[in-house]
Amino acid sequence: MFNDFHGNSDVVHRLREMLARDRFPQAVVLAGPAGSGKYTLALMLAKAINCLAPTTTDGLPDFCGKCSNCIRIAQSEDLDARFEEAVEARENLRETDKKETRLFVQTHPDVLVIPPDPPQMIIKVDQVRRVIETIYYRPGEARERVYIFTESAFMKEAANSLLKVLEEPPAFATIFLLTENPGELLPTIRSRSMVITLAALPAEEIERDLAKHRPEWTPKQRALAARLANGAIGAARSFDLTGYTAARTQALTILNTALHSADHTDLFKMTETYRAGADGRDKLERLLRTLYSLLQDLTFLSSSTPELVHNTDIQAELKKLSEAVDFGWIAFAADRLNDVERGMRRNLLRSLSLDAFATALERRT
Repeated sequence: MFNDFHGNSDVVHRLREMLARDRFPQAVVLAGPAGSGKYTLALMLAKAINCLAPTTTDGLPDFCGKCSNCIRIAQSEDLDARFEEAVEARENLRETDKKETRLFVQTHPDVLVIPPDPPQMIIKVDQVRRVIETIYYRPGEARERVYIFTESAFMKEAANSLLKVLEEPPAFATIFLLTENPGELLPTIRSRSMVITLAALPAEEIERDLAKHRPEWTPKQRALAARLANGAIGAARSFDLTGYTAARTQALTILNTALHSADHTDLFKMTETYRAGADGRDKLERLLRTLYSLLQDLTFLSSSTPELVHNTDIQAELKKLSEAVDFGWIAFAADRLNDVERGMRRNLLRSLSLDAFATALERRT
């Protein structure tokens, strides 16, 4: 039911009014940050369009959630799980077939979800061709065919192919394009679609939601997740609190060593854990994101805007750090973090890159 969707009530109301007037656009760009509910809303609209026993709430169209169409569409809700199943199914094919097979998620014959295709993680031309091959056939079990592109990173040829469909879409099909940044889509695609933006939710609203969905977290932990989610309720609910706090402890070791300690023993022990391999890369990426978050908070504290701080649970510790730095030091640290990121792309030794980063900050103080 649409009442289960959190936030952006005005946007949802407007979309439901379009359904009520049978004036729903055939191409919709749903824009918003990761975790803002774009995919959830697209599936809800797919159910509402094709529900076999539609209802009304607040005088507007809604879906029953119990008919065969609603149930089968709902089986696509766990996108990560369905995506992994599709990847595994492709991996089990013969090598020749594997190269020609593209990824799709389809739990209802008339509703096709198109995720980015690995390893490049972009929408490929063969995926759009599948849409073109089916979109002009009338749906078999639904009122309309629905296509959901879960990302806006398209191959150039794929984007051009999709544009041809948008120029003359059939009346019995609806296309959703989900994106964090509408500017990634061709201007001609945007001009042929209705762009709907999901705004970030206030941190306080997300905290109230987390009190229901993550009751095992303390109020401080819920406040932290709510602020780091940047207004995205889905990101807050799935926030890796353990992983983040572990990375933050190590990030603070780097900053405290650079600012306050001549003994680098703890620093070297920590950086030695950043070994080669995919796991080490993911761990380093998390550390870098965490360092950027801490530097941003130091900027807020240095500019006397503590209400903007994300890491509220350690604000007192960050306040002490902010008293030892200035804006020039923070900008220098951010530049050196960029150097570490560039080093990752050149496969430089991760532990040495982190040691060099901490040493550079120490020289700057």
